[in-house]
Amino acid sequence: MAYATFELNGQRRVGRVDGDRLIPLAGISELGRLTDIDALMTAVELPSEAVSAGDVHLCPVVPAPDKIICVGLNYLTHVGETGRDLPTYPVLFTKFASSLAGPRDDIVLPRESSQVDYEAELAVVIGRAGRRIPSREAGDHVLGYTVANDVTMRDYQYKTHQWLQGKTWDQSTPLGPYLITPEEADISAAGIRTVIGGETLQESDTSKLIFDVPTLISTVSEFTTVLPGDLILTGTPGGVGYRRDPQRFLTDGDVITVEVDGIGSLTNRVRRDDGRARDERQG
Repeated sequence: MAYATFELNGQRRVGRVDGDRLIPLAGISELGRLTDIDALMTAVELPSEAVSAGDVHLCPVVPAPDKIICVGLNYLTHVGETGRDLPTYPVLFTKFASSLAGPRDDIVLPRESSQVDYEAELAVVIGRAGRRIPSREAGDHVLGYTVANDVTMRDYQYKTHQWLQGKTWDQSTPLGPYLITPEEADISAAGIRTVIGGETLQESDTSKLIFDVPTLISTVSEFTTVLPGDLILTGTPGGVGYRRDPQRFLTDGDVITVEVDGIGSLTNRVRRDDGRARDERQG
């Protein structure tokens, strides 16, 4: 099944995706820490309150996760284009919840950065708390999967050896559009790509991950308790703009699509910061 967190008339709700409709769930306002696997699977649906997906604002699938753990250098092609050594342990960094954006929201180019880049990623949503989870049991802790565009301000990322300042700008990371539950998702070799203006700039599949999803969940839970709603962004393949020749950064007017086959597709318009309110919503 597939689920969305959405807003309509100022009210936030969670709905099951039924074609082009969203069927609200009783008593659940958003996917997150209080929505574990059992809560989602036993929620009562309200079909009489179904709405068109086109009439609502789609929020980030998980609007306020407790943790966002991201993985760098997790595809061989991306490691190769950076010239780095093959990692023997996942390269991990974090984002803040404030960095998330809805799947239809504009990507706003900060006035301070001239090197805004794209990164197509499969995102894992945790559905059951756990610590020191063996990789063989990791699947029991997955609520589902979604798509992320790990938009990165490269000129800020490389100001220091730490990546934080380039990776977690407010409302810079589209996430969604839907949560796809594990029984509906085949991530063994799901195609992943980025397309801008009809040109495919990234193309790979999830069989090329250096550290697979069970390994990532096991590794992260070794040092911190993973909680329902936590996100793990699993890394991006080669083809990022910073490493292309010539370099290709996002520019005003671009329309960018990031997709993972069987999981979903994000399409966002890129615009320069024109002073509009930070929380203005598109679509």
